[in-house]
Amino acid sequence: MRLLLLRHGQTPSNVAGLLDTGAPGPGLTPLGEQQAAAVPVALQGRRIDALAVSSLVRTSYTAGPLATDRDLRPTVLDGLREVEAGALEMSSDLADHHTYLETVFAWSRGDRSRRMPGGPDGHAFLARFDDAVAALMSLGREARDHGVVLAVSHGAAIRAWSGARVRGLDVEELAHTPLANTGLIEVEGDPASGWRLVDWRREPVGGAQLDAVVAHDPTGEPVDD
Repeated sequence: MRLLLLRHGQTPSNVAGLLDTGAPGPGLTPLGEQQAAAVPVALQGRRIDALAVSSLVRTSYTAGPLATDRDLRPTVLDGLREVEAGALEMSSDLADHHTYLETVFAWSRGDRSRRMPGGPDGHAFLARFDDAVAALMSLGREARDHGVVLAVSHGAAIRAWSGARVRGLDVEELAHTPLANTGLIEVEGDPASGWRLVDWRREPVGGAQLDAVVAHDPTGEPVDD
């Protein structure tokens, strides 16, 4: 199966530099709406058989233009939601951002027992995201040739799962490279045989002109040494 993991469009919390991972979460900024509107054009001609979003509303708003364009009804999967920030929730402190991202990428490096302060460990996060991917597989099986599924998820969640599960992605490069709003990681495979990297678009799929210069976008920013 081909799986496209798309980060949601820009939110007010991204602009404010807040670790905002709770439900239902914020909507999109005007730029975020432009990023979402550009997705159908950017993916024109690409096969997409099914569409999924997380339980946080910013993913539904991001998927809306594509759903309308392709006449698809998005499936809501709670397991696609962002990595919970726990005790760091709504923090704008740079030290807390560093702790959050270092914890997330420790999971990708294999330290699954490390726990987010007041939040999950890597085993819990990967288990629930793996369950969501299994559900995406079910959506893909309903289409011919196992299908192509696009899932709108979140910056840290996409990078943490991809770093842990996808061959061809260097975890250190992934950790030190930002994933912009509506950036995309595309993979192919299945849970049994594994996943391999097909493409990694760090900028918005609609083009670099839709990227935002945000000083501290917590879940999409690189880890600072």
